[in-house]
Amino acid sequence: MKKKREEVMAYYPVSLNVRGRKCVVVGGGEVAQRKVKVLLEHGADVEVISPDLCPELAQLAESGEIGVRNHAYETGDLAGSFLAIAATGAAVINRQVAAEARSKEILVNVVDDAEYSDFIVSSYLRRDGLTIAVSTSGQSPALARKIRTRLEKEITDQYGILTRLIGEVRAETKRERMKIADDQWQESIDIDLLLELLKKGEREKAKSILLSRLKEKQD
Repeated sequence: MKKKREEVMAYYPVSLNVRGRKCVVVGGGEVAQRKVKVLLEHGADVEVISPDLCPELAQLAESGEIGVRNHAYETGDLAGSFLAIAATGAAVINRQVAAEARSKEILVNVVDDAEYSDFIVSSYLRRDGLTIAVSTSGQSPALARKIRTRLEKEITDQYGILTRLIGEVRAETKRERMKIADDQWQESIDIDLLLELLKKGEREKAKSILLSRLKEKQD
């Protein structure tokens, strides 16, 4: 008799706006430092709770880029937080952090423990306004990073420029009160052609071609 395959947790993919919001990282080691770095890159107001800090976190604290509570985690440390990340390396403490977060309806991620997490952090790459996230639903972060590395070679900086250009065209169509359906956008965006024009530095020509195609859809 075949064993029933265990179902993989299906995560709802979202992009959170953490700019200016208090995000607490519990832990002071290298793992915590990586989490802090990503939060800072996205404009979060970061506070670290740990009696000891790795050199990189100590430097961030000294420069005033993060706030620090130099003590072991205590219940109540998450007050006023938008989200929390437990990265102490001690399962018992991490789960205490998760328990407090859930009691206060604070989003929580427990490093390497998806069962106690409300969300997992995907491996991602960014090209200006374009962000591509890769997730294995917590099964293999190493594979997610491997796939991201492969995509980094294929998704060049031109894709970021293209994203910005399309955003400008979209804003223009709104100003002109053009009603364009999703499928019309899909039909009008010739990625290969637009990327080739951008590589040649012909940004305005690429923009003009896209806008013309969209206007044709209105006829």
